[in-house]
Amino acid sequence: MFKKNKPQILFFILLNLFFSISSFSQKNVYAGIEIGRRAIKVSVLEVNNIKKADYKILYFANERLSLADHITATGALTQEDINKTGVIIFDQLRKIRKDFKLLEENIFIVAAPVFSSASNIDALKTKVNSLTNKTFDIIDVNEEAKILVKGAIPPVDYANALLLDIGAKSTRGGYIEEVNDNKLEFIPLELDFGTTTLTDAVKKTVANKSQTNDMAVYQEKSFDFNTVLRKKIKEMLDANPLLAKKEKIYLSGGAVWAFSTLYYDENVKDHYVPLTMEDILEYDAILKNNFNKYNNLAKTNKEAARVLSTYDQTYLISANNILLSCVEGIPNLEKKKMYFVKEGQVTWLISHIADRSKKVNTNF
Repeated sequence: MFKKNKPQILFFILLNLFFSISSFSQKNVYAGIEIGRRAIKVSVLEVNNIKKADYKILYFANERLSLADHITATGALTQEDINKTGVIIFDQLRKIRKDFKLLEENIFIVAAPVFSSASNIDALKTKVNSLTNKTFDIIDVNEEAKILVKGAIPPVDYANALLLDIGAKSTRGGYIEEVNDNKLEFIPLELDFGTTTLTDAVKKTVANKSQTNDMAVYQEKSFDFNTVLRKKIKEMLDANPLLAKKEKIYLSGGAVWAFSTLYYDENVKDHYVPLTMEDILEYDAILKNNFNKYNNLAKTNKEAARVLSTYDQTYLISANNILLSCVEGIPNLEKKKMYFVKEGQVTWLISHIADRSKKVNTNF
């Protein structure tokens, strides 16, 4: 009887094996939708090894929508904002559910901290839920640095690394320290200066306002202001002597993205791009003495053009002053390895996945 039905039995065994493999792959595919300040970003990841941050980006979409501007201006979202956000999330969810056959528990939606100040945030939550049957959380501003560290540093390096994220308003990050009984403690790092705030502070030191946009004057004032910047950074680093023993430095944010894109001038596929102090110094010299090199690069390189459409020369100089001052102030730099966290848009999603993994300790 077995011989008679052997082809059918073999067929069902193979069919079962196929669906088992399919089911397994679905368990390792995750999607994240981030309702950001100026865009709704959608990512789908296939995670091979969360401890080593070994993952592949299967899909990414970036829908521009200036939501934060309206919250800042009026304290609320417009009805058009609510409707557009709901439709974008509905359409994106329909697409990724169809294309990737995701498990529902592997789909996460979050909103940036600014949305907590919107008086009608419940209207947006209701709209999203009615269209998609999904809810979303607003990232707690007090937890943001911890989320950055959990998602930007590969979990295998948690105890041996630090993160600095250079943003527009401030520079944040932190590190994780092992304490008694194998418990972990998160220690935040924060600097009041970011790319925009440092640029604004430098421009305020220009006495003759007609010279505010004079690059020679700006560079002179920027050089003078480095004394203030370095003092602030020294205070931050001196308050954290444990940084000296960390062997790896992970860097993220627009300042490092600009540096990596302009200086290396290549499409780096690795999630973590190795950096050196020598490269940062040479890039700094080009920014200040030969900026036309990057103007010319932007004519043929789309990514370089995107950098220069985001930051002008003053912002790039400020961004690199923060990067350079932070890095050169870290003790024992010559013994450490530095990396740019290239996929900053999925940091929060990696953090969520790590939180739910039995292989990673994120209890800190």
